[in-house]
Amino acid sequence: MLKCNLLFCVMGRREELSEFQRGTIVGCHLCKKSVREISALLNLPRSTVSAVILKWKRGGITTALPRSGRPHKLREEDRQVLERVALENCLPSVEAIATEFQAASGAKVSPRTVRRELREMGFRGRVSTYNKTRGAEKAEREQAPLNQDKAKVDVSHLDLRVGRVISALQFADADDLHMLQVDAGEASQRTVVSKLAEHIPLDQMQNRMVVLLCNLKPAMMRGVLSQAAIMCAHSTEKVEVLDPPSGAVPGDRVVFQGFPGKPDRELDPERKVWEQIQMDLYTNHQCVATYKGAAFEVISKGVCRAQTLSNTEIK
Repeated sequence: MLKCNLLFCVMGRREELSEFQRGTIVGCHLCKKSVREISALLNLPRSTVSAVILKWKRGGITTALPRSGRPHKLREEDRQVLERVALENCLPSVEAIATEFQAASGAKVSPRTVRRELREMGFRGRVSTYNKTRGAEKAEREQAPLNQDKAKVDVSHLDLRVGRVISALQFADADDLHMLQVDAGEASQRTVVSKLAEHIPLDQMQNRMVVLLCNLKPAMMRGVLSQAAIMCAHSTEKVEVLDPPSGAVPGDRVVFQGFPGKPDRELDPERKVWEQIQMDLYTNHQCVATYKGAAFEVISKGVCRAQTLSNTEIK
């Protein structure tokens, strides 16, 4: 193959391809190599490779037959210029490509001829997609699963558990912050920095049962790493901590009927999973905490609720 590659490197671009060279192109095509790969491997223009493959597909032959009718309007050099214009410029129409091509090459051809040449080179679909590189196409393919995942995001991604506040302290230099140590049924307690000081007195947080969101990405607040969030009902005038059902203990899972699934190890902030779910969290007319109408539930023990706030958002 190295000898063949050297042969093509020294061959003039205007020389007619030999039968051996044409056969090599078709052989590479049959081995599932793309036009781009064959072009790079044999040091030939992609337009030449495409023309040989197209001739083989149409008639099963690779020989250069005499052309019937009028001769080809574009030289090989012009076809290379046209290919570059189509790939490197995001142009809205064949007419725009034709104008750009004429300016770059000096050749005088109609948009109809440009369209025919592009099709023979293997270009298909909308003109505005001609400039996409292999990397861009790969990025689009990788983005598709992300978009599908985004459409499927629901409350099952959240790791919600019952917790008990073991200790509550006021930040000396922040009147609106509490620093809480919370038992969530794990080997060690979680530290939670909460902006509840303006709404709930410190003594009301001591030894209190709460609903804890455990898989938010930890965040540094006033030099303290906050490892979870306490779920509350919010109105414009008031905030209430959600109460777990009577009999719930630290570590009990909060689940939702109709939304099975395993919680994420950590919510991805770039995908904004929490923000998508939070829009559908609210208390109903009975103050029960819900997601799209499904209650925050601890199996066999009951539902979670606010004390007085109904029809308000939860965050």
